Amino acid sequence: MLWIKAFHIFFVASWFAGLFYLPRIFVNLAMVPAGSEAERQRLLLMARKLLKFMTMIAVPALALGLYLWLGIGVGRGQGWMHAKLLVVILIVGYHHACSVLLRKFENGANARSHVWFRWFNELPVLFLLGATLLVVLKPF
Repeated sequence: MLWIKAFHIFFVASWFAGLFYLPRIFVNLAMVPAGSEAERQRLLLMARKLLKFMTMIAVPALALGLYLWLGIGVGRGQGWMHAKLLVVILIVGYHHACSVLLRKFENGANARSHVWFRWFNELPVLFLLGATLLVVLKPF
């Protein structure tokens, strides 16, 4: 079980590295001046590659977490685990929102400012803090 936990933590940390950085690319995309097509295309390429990497890393992170919960029974029936699963659903939703936002940038349909993306970039910090506190403290 410790090997499974270790790999779960590794994949979650790797996934979050992308969740922290992709919205920073969005900040830069939102700030690209009109007519700077080369800069825009470079940032879009970076964002597409990062999203692909994040998605590939998210799969084992989620699979190992599900195995720990359903296969081994970690946290089964405990309130903290239900709250953590809610946080995980929010994280997956955030990941999906990033893919939707990237498509909007690709289609030239982004209507949000760089300031909005700076605030959007803070959400994964809160998600990670919430999940970590729930797992370590098991408050209920």
